[in-house]
Amino acid sequence: MASYEDVMSLSVRRGFLWPAVDLYGGFAGFYDYGHNGVLLRRRWEDRWIETFLGLSDNYYLIDTTTILPEAALKASGHVDHFTDILVTCTRCGESYRGDQLLEAATHEEQEGLTTEEIDARIQELKIRCPNCKGVLGPSREFHMMFPLEVGPTGKDRAYLRPETAQGVFLNFKREFEALRRRLPMGLAIVGRAYRNEISPRQGAYRMREFIQAELQIFFDPATFGDAVPFQDIASVPVRVAWASEKHAPTAHDAPAKDLVGHGLPPWYVYHLVQVQRFYLDLLRIPRDAFRFAELDEKERAFYNKIHFDIQVRQESLGGFKEVGGVHYRTDHDLRGHEAGSHAKQSVTFGTSKLVPHVLELSFGVDRNVWALLDLSYAKGERVVLRLPVQVAPVPVAVFPLVNKDGLPERAEALYAGLRKRIAAFYDDSGSIGRRYARMDEIGTPFSVTVDHETLEGKGVTLRERDSQKQIRVKEGDLATTLNQLLSGEATFPA
Repeated sequence: MASYEDVMSLSVRRGFLWPAVDLYGGFAGFYDYGHNGVLLRRRWEDRWIETFLGLSDNYYLIDTTTILPEAALKASGHVDHFTDILVTCTRCGESYRGDQLLEAATHEEQEGLTTEEIDARIQELKIRCPNCKGVLGPSREFHMMFPLEVGPTGKDRAYLRPETAQGVFLNFKREFEALRRRLPMGLAIVGRAYRNEISPRQGAYRMREFIQAELQIFFDPATFGDAVPFQDIASVPVRVAWASEKHAPTAHDAPAKDLVGHGLPPWYVYHLVQVQRFYLDLLRIPRDAFRFAELDEKERAFYNKIHFDIQVRQESLGGFKEVGGVHYRTDHDLRGHEAGSHAKQSVTFGTSKLVPHVLELSFGVDRNVWALLDLSYAKGERVVLRLPVQVAPVPVAVFPLVNKDGLPERAEALYAGLRKRIAAFYDDSGSIGRRYARMDEIGTPFSVTVDHETLEGKGVTLRERDSQKQIRVKEGDLATTLNQLLSGEATFPA
């Protein structure tokens, strides 16, 4: 079981991520990635792109501005509705999110409450300021977007984007025409978004600057069900907790067809299954540590008709935590931009003219990175980061057994040839045991050691991280063997 301190200590020590600007005492809600963190994050992003853009030949990656004018965010509803509830201490002036105060006291999620309900619950539970035990003042709505003044006079009001999705919606018509007017059409962005969180907490879980990976799928609700092969996944068990069950510390399996019987559209359930496969099969998340949690009408975002959070159980954060979501946004966004811009967003598809609906697959990249660090952390006689091979920042390390007898030169030559085909790392500092330990702590799944038998033409030692087992592999077979192990085509001999 990994504590928050365990994971953060490893993260800082081995160059994954840490609080930003710590030279000046830190900058709340902002984090920097180190050299291994960037590699882990980008490998996760690459797997995400391969998986979800791979669902259709009409899904594409785009990139858009991170600064949006007020008019666009007024049309999307963010100017009027993108708020959290702020509670301030009357004695010390410290500010808190109302739902977080209640969650800390009840150990249950407290989403979707009004200011009046927050105030009543604070009084009922006799909650005082966590900082000074002072009396908490009345709650109020707090706007979460970062405002900007654009231009030399600052008269053009704008905001840092609160989500990547709006960039997709603003470019929908251009892409629809460029992609030959086909539906369903998917547009994805992997990029930064910004929210002025009242009280950022739990490290990378709640940040003010963060990275999202989002796919917006535009579709005709009359025909989308026919476009997905639901029959292929109808019997697949899905880990789900309905809105009335999500406070429980677990979930249950329900066949996909039963979720349809519960009122969810088949195309929605089909995408739940694809998301679940990404986590269970590719990222190797334990089944009992994964679930979809339904949000009811009171809890879900103002633009969603159906909303299930993607949750992963993380001991460092105290249980199941949201790492993404599957959202049916209907035609809310395009309708809003049509009204705000006075530019028609309807398209002709087949014999129909319609404003497409949107299914959003949304993932917090930083949250997923932290979840991988949490679930992969193992501590016994040694600390090991059991990362899946597909996302490990350094897949292979190469060592000379000792720094003499021509072994470093032979190891460097092997490394130079290997890195042309595989991302590899060379290390000759310290004892072989310490080098193994360093690689274990950053999650490197395989290590290659050049020893005296190598000089005799007997191959190299290949070590597997989790079991610490070793086999000998001919130098000429090494690259092929490693590629098979890293791709999943082969498993390490027992």
